[in-house]
Amino acid sequence: MTIDLTAPNPSFTLNNGVTMPALGLGVFQTPPEETSAAVAEALRIGYRHIDTAASYGNEREVGEGLRASGVDRSEVFLETKLWITDYGYDQALHGFEKSAAKLGVDQIDLLLLHQPLTSEFEKTIGAYKALETLLADGRVRAIGISNVMPDVLERLLEATGVTPAVNQVESHPYFAQRDVQEANARHGILTQAWSPIGGITHYRGDVERSTLTDPVIGEIAAAHGLTPAQVMLRWGLQQGRSVIPKSVRPERIAESLDVFRVALSDEEVARIDALETGERGGPDPDAITLETFGREIPEA
Repeated sequence: MTIDLTAPNPSFTLNNGVTMPALGLGVFQTPPEETSAAVAEALRIGYRHIDTAASYGNEREVGEGLRASGVDRSEVFLETKLWITDYGYDQALHGFEKSAAKLGVDQIDLLLLHQPLTSEFEKTIGAYKALETLLADGRVRAIGISNVMPDVLERLLEATGVTPAVNQVESHPYFAQRDVQEANARHGILTQAWSPIGGITHYRGDVERSTLTDPVIGEIAAAHGLTPAQVMLRWGLQQGRSVIPKSVRPERIAESLDVFRVALSDEEVARIDALETGERGGPDPDAITLETFGREIPEA
């Protein structure tokens, strides 16, 4: 997908016609006590898209930050995710109720399944069918998935009726997941990048690597008067991905939003593409099971 990156707060149009700001604030691993202030600050300076999840434990504080910001609810795109312990049809419907109550909203803009739970796929299908019901009832405006690989995507599409609007996956210069992006594109699904600046530690042998200190990214950043993080966000956006960087520091929150003034050349994009390692930083989606990752999501 392509967007006009010269526009203020550019948006993607999802496959059901809903528009979603291309860049949002992520709150993964943001402590609840810091979440409200971070969200309020982001909205104050111009963000209009916030990404959270039931398993992050900070949905309530995201809602508090929204209300504290003074920005009208209708102007903010709220995205959250159901955790695997709330999979199954009825369980997912209740999972939505828990998330909506914590956020303090009647309608969620984008609701995702956080993991595919391939070991008990019938529960994944049941949960996705619940998302379809919520969409039909107008309780959510768009539905999607996260960490779903191409083979699992095909299984899900065969068993359900609504094509996901978004697939949120790990995607950054060291692990772009181009096969996932291509599968998404074939079905009109927007790829959304979590860890878009490669915040997860990577290793080559015993040597720790970081995208933030990568010399290629640093050279490109210096040429444009940008930070390495800004270069990586711009790289993702120029290639048609939604990005949701995380920060609690006001200066970093503002920095991430200021990526629309400088375009990378085709050569620079290719140099960043060439940094691919093929090494996943996060967990293998097939390794996510209720036994190893199950956790109860508390009531509102």
